[in-house]
Amino acid sequence: MSVSAQRLVEELQIFDVDCDEALAEKLVELCILYGQNEEKMATELIAFCTSTGNVRLTAEILSSFEHECLSKRLPKASHRASGDGGHAGARDIVSIQELIEVEEEEETLLNSYTTPSKGSQKRAITTPETPLTKRTVSTRSPHQLLSPSSFSPSAAPSQKYNARSNRGEVVTSFGSAQGGSWSGRGGAGNISLKVLGCPEALTGSYKSMFQKLPDIREVLTCKIEELGSELKEHYQIEAFTSVLVPAQEPVTLLGQIGCDTNGKLNSKSVILEGDREHSSGAQIPVDLSELKEYSLFPGQVVILEGINTTGGKLIATKLYEGVPLPFYQPPKEDEDFEQNMVLVACGPYTTSDSITYDPLLDLIAIINRDRPDVCILLGPFLDAKHEQVENCLLTSPFEDVFKQCLRTIIEGTRSSGSHLVFVPSLRDVHHESVYPQPPFSYSDLPREDIKRVRFVSEPCSLSVNGVVFGLTSTDLLFHMGAEEISSSSGTSDRLSRILKHILTQRSYYPLYPPQEDMAIDYENFYTYAQLPVTPDVFIIPSELKYFVKDVLGCVCVNPGRLTKGQAPRLKTRTRDKPQLGELILPQDPLRVKHPAAG
Repeated sequence: MSVSAQRLVEELQIFDVDCDEALAEKLVELCILYGQNEEKMATELIAFCTSTGNVRLTAEILSSFEHECLSKRLPKASHRASGDGGHAGARDIVSIQELIEVEEEEETLLNSYTTPSKGSQKRAITTPETPLTKRTVSTRSPHQLLSPSSFSPSAAPSQKYNARSNRGEVVTSFGSAQGGSWSGRGGAGNISLKVLGCPEALTGSYKSMFQKLPDIREVLTCKIEELGSELKEHYQIEAFTSVLVPAQEPVTLLGQIGCDTNGKLNSKSVILEGDREHSSGAQIPVDLSELKEYSLFPGQVVILEGINTTGGKLIATKLYEGVPLPFYQPPKEDEDFEQNMVLVACGPYTTSDSITYDPLLDLIAIINRDRPDVCILLGPFLDAKHEQVENCLLTSPFEDVFKQCLRTIIEGTRSSGSHLVFVPSLRDVHHESVYPQPPFSYSDLPREDIKRVRFVSEPCSLSVNGVVFGLTSTDLLFHMGAEEISSSSGTSDRLSRILKHILTQRSYYPLYPPQEDMAIDYENFYTYAQLPVTPDVFIIPSELKYFVKDVLGCVCVNPGRLTKGQAPRLKTRTRDKPQLGELILPQDPLRVKHPAAG
């Protein structure tokens, strides 16, 4: 199809619309792309400018014209152009593959009514012994399944990501992971996946943000009373005293750490909000000068011992540390499982300068190569903080982009047989942005994948053959690290302290008040965001540097993000039950080796 830039300029001048050379070149591209001639393109452009009240033609107006008018007519124009034998317009890999499949289906249908000539039969011969299954028909690669050009006009690959030189590099290790095979059995192994609740697991959406302040207060009060009761029994404390009662002798107080201002907590602004039973929720300032070692954050339930001579200030002399929950005791049927390989990756799955999902396609290749028994994939899958999302540059609805991403992962890993577990993120732009977050809903899940695909909530406690994984995509380490204060006579690891707080406070988000970007529904938080047991493996992705730590017997792993900025980051592989391991970069994603493996 031949299009003249001069002709386009003349058509626009009829309506007194000036068009410079750059805009004329862009219009020529649009004519070819959408199968329009000069007159038709000029007429539609003038109609669009008139309806929007724009009298001057600019690059921004041309971009809006393409997205709001031309792109909606692409399928119709493409079909007409292909039928006429002219230029077929721009087609991505997916649309071309779909056309090929349609043609094959039509040819198969015609052949069923005719006697095929010798040597010309293209349809596969099927018998009861060799039926034609859907799995044998679907042969598209992940690159064909995911077409970023269909939802982004500027889907260029990231040059920095493609130029990386540290692919497969081991960046940290935990214990000794020398030797041993790191390939799983895919779907061939006996895998039991169970979501543990406290008391039940979140399985669907709920009405959020209708909470009242008294309801929030009730949840916080219940948390203080429950943890206080456990600590009282563990430390054999006889009784608690009210924070308002003066006493010349040491007293023991139960409450929640708070800040006396709207600013950040410091050693001079600590207050103790007493429990309802003994203190009626009253507050008292706390003097920490007599405590040699402490680690505190807002929302922490503590028992403090000290002197309260006036009833107006507590001079703390002792801090009782929290106690973690017991580990999960698997039923007998879960004790006979063989060791399994679990791969974990956390989004975003695109680089900051591209929406092509190249890191995701590399991850799919790793899954197909190593065939892990279980793959745990944490969001965000379509990151709300991505530049093209923030600037509304995507031409398809967020939900459609996510579904295309999801379909790519599910169909692209079908040959591996690996079980897939999807955990949402508050940064998933298409999903409900409330904590705790309900699982993804995907009504288009193929029947053959139902048994191996699992959608869980954020946060979630997942048992894999009796080994419990604590899963959260929220950057709790970063949130709590910004609020925690501490004092220590020796060296102290801040991240280990924070992880210890999470386990001993028995909550996936013990910080109160939460970060400003956290929308927490506290009634559902109390039901669905508490730790039912101490996990064997705690996956807690963060923008902070990757690590593997043993905290209170729990293997805590920060695999980082799959990508950070324009650079690749980490994936994780574990062996149940993990004691040894190493954390490595994308092309060989944390490996943790079972001690029984030698």
